Amino acid sequence: MATPATSATDATDERRVPHAILIGLPGAGKSTVGRRVAKVLGREFLDFDDEIARREGKSIADIFAEHGEDYFRGLDADLTRTLARRSGIVAAPGGGWICQPGNRELLGGTGRTIYLRVTPEAVFQRLRRISERPLLAAGDPLEKLRDLYAARRGAYESADYVVDAENLTKEQLITEVARIAAAF
Repeated sequence: MATPATSATDATDERRVPHAILIGLPGAGKSTVGRRVAKVLGREFLDFDDEIARREGKSIADIFAEHGEDYFRGLDADLTRTLARRSGIVAAPGGGWICQPGNRELLGGTGRTIYLRVTPEAVFQRLRRISERPLLAAGDPLEKLRDLYAARRGAYESADYVVDAENLTKEQLITEVARIAAAF
């Protein structure tokens, strides 16, 4: 397995640049920051939710409603397998990706995780289009964010890198994540 001190190689023995995988609560800024970091670094960006919706021909909310969370997590795993065959992508999986057993292992050492740490309260202040977020759409979204944070905090904190994103401007956050990802 590759570590920050060694490089992964593919079948042609070329250096494989590890993926930068942004993790955190829904609404933490993974997609927004990821797009900008990819642009800064000249890398491809992959938003898991957008790609899954494209492949399935329906919104994430519709996938959850029609097939349930387990089906969606299977699609997450399939996309992770695809990602493992690539190199150097900045990726923004859904907030629960890191908590699914085996997802990190599916990458086979090809990715480094960067946790965008923000409190549920800060995320709640930023959120727009809550109805498009299946795990937050019904009931009290702030309470659901708190529950998700409590359940996922350990997995988030196990990231390779942690960025305290709450008090950074968007530009500062992009700069910090790009700095980390460029060092892989």
